[in-house]
Amino acid sequence: MSSSKKAEGQRRRGRPGGTQEVYTLVVELGRRAGDGLPDKASGAGLMCYSSGVDEAEAVREAVAILKQADMAPLEVTGVGTLQERLAQGHEIDDEERGLMRRALEENAVIVAKLEPYFD
Repeated sequence: MSSSKKAEGQRRRGRPGGTQEVYTLVVELGRRAGDGLPDKASGAGLMCYSSGVDEAEAVREAVAILKQADMAPLEVTGVGTLQERLAQGHEIDDEERGLMRRALEENAVIVAKLEPYFD
């Protein structure tokens, strides 16, 4: 196995000693050919759940996946983990908790909401 494939596998499974958590991220998107956004949209905002051993890893994973999907992430804002959001007083319904659980179980990036922007 090449070192890059080995590193990829370690990144996806989590680092030894690191506990995966799910981070809620808000991503601002620009336009890119083939991005799937409506023709007249100037960009979009999306909320996603991304797993990682820390927020930086969760952001890197989300940006990488969005770029693979021909999207143009411009800015990512971390909202926090489930526990952090609850401590801030956020109300999190069962559907949202289910998406967070899925992101953790699948070690995935789950896009929960996409809002196109129009001028």
